[in-house]
Amino acid sequence: MTAKTLMVQGTTSDAGKSTLVTGLCRVLKRRGFAVAPFKPQNMALNSAVTVDGGEIGRAQALQAQAAGVDPTTDMNPILLKPNTDLGAQVIVHGRAVGNMPAAEYHKYKSVARQAVLESHGRLAARYEVIVTEGAGSPAEINLREGDIANMGFAEAIDCPVVLVADIERGGVFAHLVGTLALLSSSEQARVAGFVINRFRGDVSLLEPGLRWLERHTGKPVLGVLPYLHGLNLDAEDAINRERGAAREGALRVIVPVLPRISNHTDFEPLRHHPQVDLQYVGPAETPPPADLVILPGSKSVRSDLEWLRRYDWPRYLERHLRYGGKVMGICGGLQMLGRVIDDPLGLEGPRGESAGLRWLELETTLEAEKQLRNTAGVLTLGGAAVRGYEIHAGVSRGTALKKPSALLEDDRPDGAVSEDGKILGTYLHGIFDAPEACTALLRWAGLSDPKTIDYFVVREQAIERLADSVESHLDMQAVLRLLQVEAAGVLT
Repeated sequence: MTAKTLMVQGTTSDAGKSTLVTGLCRVLKRRGFAVAPFKPQNMALNSAVTVDGGEIGRAQALQAQAAGVDPTTDMNPILLKPNTDLGAQVIVHGRAVGNMPAAEYHKYKSVARQAVLESHGRLAARYEVIVTEGAGSPAEINLREGDIANMGFAEAIDCPVVLVADIERGGVFAHLVGTLALLSSSEQARVAGFVINRFRGDVSLLEPGLRWLERHTGKPVLGVLPYLHGLNLDAEDAINRERGAAREGALRVIVPVLPRISNHTDFEPLRHHPQVDLQYVGPAETPPPADLVILPGSKSVRSDLEWLRRYDWPRYLERHLRYGGKVMGICGGLQMLGRVIDDPLGLEGPRGESAGLRWLELETTLEAEKQLRNTAGVLTLGGAAVRGYEIHAGVSRGTALKKPSALLEDDRPDGAVSEDGKILGTYLHGIFDAPEACTALLRWAGLSDPKTIDYFVVREQAIERLADSVESHLDMQAVLRLLQVEAAGVLT
């Protein structure tokens, strides 16, 4: 079996590439295809742990769910996790190979390219169809040399490209025409059609523009996807700060938006819970009164801890605890709650150690081997079932760990709960996804009668809704022709 590949590229970041790939994966699965998502290179701080024990972008894990398959490291062979404005941790086939400044990574691209092609080859041998997502825009001409994320990959494997643009941003026709103009002639020929995303209103008013676009470029418009209000899908990287429609008396939860916040998808179940008012608080914003403050994960824990101090969060947290509030830390947030964070190898920045917030008796040392695992167990809060995944270089030790927040299936204690029960820390990302665990944590935080909601089901409903929209508004027959497939399998 050799899979047929279709690539979705965007005129900008956040144009809708991830969303369209997710929708296409579910539509093709519905039609009986063995389909896999693929993103050659991803830059994101939201990540997931795969069944083969590696790390990939969170969006590709979601796309795998849409395709009905387990996520593997081949679905996102290169993951870049920025830890400064000038550099990132480079993850190849699910494993960190080191930190590189941008110029150094540019030289490394020949190695990365080989990893990308190897992963695509393995997927192509297992699946009928591969739906591939580009990164950023193919019109970033300063990054064209050695490109593996967009047209460089498409040309290497010889696949058609669909170009998607977000009409919400304005200037959608300029985005499409301008992007096309900046491509080489062979790349322009590879663009098989356009998709316009997030349209609101009467599509008939857009028709004159669509016809002009087709005449001007000679490329078909394959569809106009409507804006889907309240679509609940994990974000690839950008934080959705839109607050849910929580009713009066909801539990007030705030999360500081750290400069290197990671895996903020942990909080999506809370953002959509009808009894929770979740609010992100950015720099120079005054934290409001709250019932629960959650310190999130971080790709650069020591520098993000310094950021908290710069904006006077320790004093706010002291007052919050004094008046009966609860504090929770996830992964890097757990480490911040301890006494010391030591980075002797300079894994996340300059070598050295930083004093923590000192509310839990534990010390954390960052070690070279990152811990990656999917796991499950029970919370010590009433024995509620919990599942999640761990992605951390820090190893925590100390007497606080004698009172763990969870007991995991591999006989490991996880995290800690303070003696007074007001502070809880865990290394588990996705901890609110598990229905029982979410309910138990909300009750601990002060919600007297929390509803139990299965976020996996909520996510499935969102994928189905997205797929329905793609089926209704995209020319799927044209997409199948691009893939050279029929409804029941690959054409021979």
